[in-house]
Amino acid sequence: MSAPENTLPQSPNLHPPIAMTKPTTSLQRRRSPLAASSYQLQTLAAIDLSQTPHQGDFAATLAVHDWHSLAPAPLEIFQINIGKLCNMTCRHCHVDAGPDRTQENMDRATIDACLDALDQTTAHTVDITGGAPELNPHFRYLVDQCVARGKHIIDRCNLTVLLLPRMQDLPEWLAERQVEVVCSLPHYRQRNTDAQRGDGAFEQSIVALRRLNAAGYGKGDPQRPLTLMSNPVGAFLANGQAKLEQEWKAGLAKHQGVTFDRLITLNNMPISRYLEWLEQSGNLQAYLELLVNSFNPGTIRGLMCRNTLSISWDGRLFDCDFNQMLDLELQQPDGKRPHIRDFDPKLLAKRQIVTDRHCFGCTAGAGSSCGGALA
Repeated sequence: MSAPENTLPQSPNLHPPIAMTKPTTSLQRRRSPLAASSYQLQTLAAIDLSQTPHQGDFAATLAVHDWHSLAPAPLEIFQINIGKLCNMTCRHCHVDAGPDRTQENMDRATIDACLDALDQTTAHTVDITGGAPELNPHFRYLVDQCVARGKHIIDRCNLTVLLLPRMQDLPEWLAERQVEVVCSLPHYRQRNTDAQRGDGAFEQSIVALRRLNAAGYGKGDPQRPLTLMSNPVGAFLANGQAKLEQEWKAGLAKHQGVTFDRLITLNNMPISRYLEWLEQSGNLQAYLELLVNSFNPGTIRGLMCRNTLSISWDGRLFDCDFNQMLDLELQQPDGKRPHIRDFDPKLLAKRQIVTDRHCFGCTAGAGSSCGGALA
């Protein structure tokens, strides 16, 4: 068995996690200073990392390992964030999504622009995310259009959205279209999941997983893959993805009668509501030190920013989903920050990827990407 998730072996300076079971609201609704991406970047930049390797400078760290610039690899994945609207308000959310984020929803014209851009590439996967992407009124249209193009489709699902009355048919609908469902579930135990997502979230997630199982997901069928995505409940790194997968499969099957195909683990990114939690719990300094000190050069080649294009709800382009939430727009060689309507694959292939301190979150330990561990 792996170490309990409330132990913090990587750094003796980290404080124990505080309770996170109380309901929360989005940073934007609370008018928190952290709702501004510029304030988040300032907060990270103000942390004294002079005692860490290369003083916490990500670009300098790359250069030491002969990566003098981070250039994109061939484009494989279109990741489309179709909105920040969500039926949940999780305390670790890097998107600051929630029921109040009704304005940030991708419209049909922008979706069609994404499809036009997709047609100009050889990308094999369309990764649809949010918020709860299923709440966008054009979600099913986008899926059907990608199916018609023969793309592998990923739906990043929070599970509980499947219990909404108008989503009752969604498991079967997705299964018919052979959509991979990647579900966020912090832990296979109730206590740890509810700590991150709110009381009752675990029970609802299990109901949703059973519905997905009933639709043929999580049974080893390559046309109906069910992937669970876990991030630590606390201020430490994700680790042991392969071992955890075995533990999770045994635990969920024994206690809940639920099966799934694959587990991926992600490090928590020190931005948005997780950044707020780090500050409130007294863990921010130590967590950033942990990320920098745990830098793993073996993760660089597989970073998601290298083979993925991230598109925001309003059509702006980013190197990755985390940069998107910090408003660090993609920069073309001509200095422009293009919209999806201006998509130019040849020009984008010549860009350099935008980085900052938060990027240590993807290169720490076993690494972290939308596809799980990297090393």
